[in-house]
This record gives sequence, structure tokens and C-alpha cells, in this order.
Amino acid sequence: MYINHEWRGLKDRYGDMVVGLGNFDGVHVGHQKLISELVKIAKTTGSTPVVFTFNPHPLEVLNPGKRPPLLLSQAAKQNLIAELGVEVLLQVPFDLEFAGQTPENFVKTVLHDEMRARGIVVGYNYTFGYQGKGTPALLQELASIYHYDLRIMPPVMVEGQVVSSTLIRNLVLIGKVDEAAKFLGYYPFVEGQVVTGKKRGGSSLGFPTANLNIDETLLVPANGVYLVKICIEGDNYMGLANIGTKPTFQDKTRNIEVHLIDFNRDLYGENIKVSFTKKLREEKQFKTPSDLIKQIKKDISRAREEWFKAENKKGQGSI
Repeated sequence: MYINHEWRGLKDRYGDMVVGLGNFDGVHVGHQKLISELVKIAKTTGSTPVVFTFNPHPLEVLNPGKRPPLLLSQAAKQNLIAELGVEVLLQVPFDLEFAGQTPENFVKTVLHDEMRARGIVVGYNYTFGYQGKGTPALLQELASIYHYDLRIMPPVMVEGQVVSSTLIRNLVLIGKVDEAAKFLGYYPFVEGQVVTGKKRGGSSLGFPTANLNIDETLLVPANGVYLVKICIEGDNYMGLANIGTKPTFQDKTRNIEVHLIDFNRDLYGENIKVSFTKKLREEKQFKTPSDLIKQIKKDISRAREEWFKAENKKGQGSI
């Protein structure tokens, strides 16, 4: 997949295009269905499938205080979109000048004149242009003028609820990561570099941990102890993650600390992916470190049980 940040000149490089418009934060099952439709249309028409999105998130420019925490880093978002068969990802820098374009001008100058879009795919609630005045209905009105076919994707339902990034964020924020996974199509995850911590887990407690440095713009699940799957260089390991401030030791800084079960390698400086599969319990303060050690042993025992059950479900359609 080619990543571009400029729409000008694309038609000379890629010819006719089918363009999917949206923010695509999370690349959830609704986005996946839209992108799959985009790729299918492109194949049947001999066009190039293109996803058109923005970086940074438009609200970061228009109303920074209202920008939601992101479900995915830019790199993770790019990887998921590429896996769906998209040939070109257009990540346009969003600024006030771009935000000031009328919807009609965006369709004419960007999608028609510069990109030669022969097809456009959007979600049912997509908005664009100045003050979000552009709608799927307007795109339909302009389709005959600018000679493109429009596909408006209906809402995608999972267990009676409309899939949306907002719904997923709300679930992750209260720790319901296993519920969020039903709407994402994968378990919520973070990626980050292992950094030096206070080395308390290994030296004092006997359970070495990896401390993660996470981009502060990303969504992190609610405080607590989670069953996690850790991916290191393509290999998966089971583990536990503590999100919070470690109240037993009266720390105040919120961080993510991961213990890999049956794993002894030093991970300092390495980049790892941590997928949150289930919240096991709330973070709590223990009277003594020995009480904490007893609880960690219980957590590890439960993690083994949960991991065994999850492995047995593989091949049965589970996430």
C-alpha cells in the first residue's frame, strides 16, 4: 500500500480511482465492511482503491478540547487498512484552510479535478466540508454532475447495536475490552517501547514487568488488571497488564506495566504490542507487598485458565 499526503497529481499515477471517505479511527467492523466494498468495486471497474482520511483528527484543529482519544496510532491504522486490500492511503494534513472548503468545492476540485474519482464510498452518517455541511445526500446530488458512482453504506449492527467509534471508546474506557472486541473485530491494543521502570516487579516481587511508553493521544483502558496477549516480533505470549498508579506503593503516575508469563527475556528498548482480552479485576491497594504477591499468583493462575479456554476456542469463529 502506498501512503500519500497530497492529492494533487494522483490521477497521473493511479488513473481512475474509487475513493472511500472517512476518519476510520479504530478501523472497526463497520469501517472494514466499507473498505471491503470499496476494494470490491475497484476490482470490478479496474480502478485503484483509495482511502482518503486526515491527520491529525479534524477535531484536534477545530476544537482541540473535544478531540477524543484515538483508538489506534497512525501506524496501526495504516497496517489494518493495508491488510484489507487498499492500494493507496491518502492521509491529508488537516488545517483551517482545508476545513474552510465548501463541500461542493471539495467534490469538484479534489475528488473530480485532481483525483478523477469514478466511485465514492461513504458511511450513512458521513459529513465533510465547511461546518460539516456535506452529507451523503449532497454527494448523491453531485454524482451526475461529476460522473461518479456513489455507494452509501448502511449502519452495521452487532448484537442489536450500531457499530461506532464512540461506542467502542465508551466500552474501552470502562474496561469492557472483550465487549469492545465484538465491534472492532479484534481486541483493543496498544503498541509501545519498553522503558525502564522502578524495577520493583522483578527485584522486590519476583514478577518482572515491562513498562510501556504510550503515545498520550491514544485511548488506554480503565485502570485495572487485564489478561493480555503480547506480540513480540510476530510471536504471541500470554500475560497480565496492570493499568493504573500502583496504589500499594503510593505511586501517582498512571502507566501500563506488563508481566509476561513463562517469559524471561529482557525486553528493554523493544517495541511490543499488547492486546487487552479481558479485565480480571480492579486495581486495589494491598496492606503489604506479600499480600500483593499472593494476589498476583492468583491472577497468573486465572490467566492460565483463561488462556487455555481461549486457545480451545480457536477455529470456532471466536475473536
